[in-house]
Amino acid sequence: MTNAIEGKTIFVTGGAGFIASRLIAGLVEENKVVIYDNFDRDTLSSTSHSGHANLTVIRGDVLDCERLEDGMRGADIVVHAAAIAGIDTVIKSPTRTMRVNMIGTANVLEAARLAGVKDRVVDFSTSEVFGSMAFKPTEDRDTVAGSAGEARWTYAVSKLAGEHLSHAYYREFGLPVVSVRPFNVYGPGQTGEGAIQVFIKHALRNEDLHIYGEGDQIRAWCYVDDFIDGLTRCLVNPAAVGESFNIGNSRAVQTTYGLAQTVCRILKSDSKIVFRPPLSDSLPAKYSCVRTTGEPGGMFCSSTVTAPSAPTCSTMAEWCGRPSRRSSVRAMRTT
Repeated sequence: MTNAIEGKTIFVTGGAGFIASRLIAGLVEENKVVIYDNFDRDTLSSTSHSGHANLTVIRGDVLDCERLEDGMRGADIVVHAAAIAGIDTVIKSPTRTMRVNMIGTANVLEAARLAGVKDRVVDFSTSEVFGSMAFKPTEDRDTVAGSAGEARWTYAVSKLAGEHLSHAYYREFGLPVVSVRPFNVYGPGQTGEGAIQVFIKHALRNEDLHIYGEGDQIRAWCYVDDFIDGLTRCLVNPAAVGESFNIGNSRAVQTTYGLAQTVCRILKSDSKIVFRPPLSDSLPAKYSCVRTTGEPGGMFCSSTVTAPSAPTCSTMAEWCGRPSRRSSVRAMRTT
């Protein structure tokens, strides 16, 4: 789907991260791509396109307005993926989380307005804007701010504020903004605190797999390539402008405990599953209801992943350090 975009200059904040690196891999052959990132997390350096001739890397922070504006000049498309994310990080640094996610997004939008970005500005929001019970929420369902003073909701609130501001820039200035809400994206190259890759890394070393809470939290997992397909449709379809989209998988539903058991079984790991007290407010359910073809104008942002009984363990195990002990395990994705 990314081959539908050619001859553009694409500015990507957080471009060294997991999802953005995957997007860039499909864009860099036929476009000029500018990565703007502080490299707190780095998937890019391990990719085949890290030294590509069409790729420019700017080390910078989204809180640095001047550097951001300078780097964005001449961009046709802006993808704003830079953020503070991950429950551990958010709880440890709630103030930084809100500053980067709110003020940083405001800086990106203003830089895009000043640069006269004409094609698209995509803002990464989050599925957590729907609160603790994100049970098949539609895009127009009411969003939830969460309890004031509860650390985990600083992330959701900061992302929701960015989403509101993005739509305000569309209405007031005509900036061609689209907001996307990722639901539990996983795949090779993932960094940070994603449950699947954390479980796999520990299982490969036969270390304990820690579950915070009862393990009955329900999730539906979206493979990164399917997410990129939905994201690309937001970049190329004119009907997407001014909209928010849930991008996820409404089918592959599993509990956190079930996921841990699956990883141990597939990798034939001797790891023990250990339950710990929850770090913060838990999210009992988080899986999406996605638009289907024709809503609107031929848009669709659904995933084609089958149930994660074997969540791409062989490929992710190789990425995480060594081959899985079952080379016959195949990727879950269906085409």
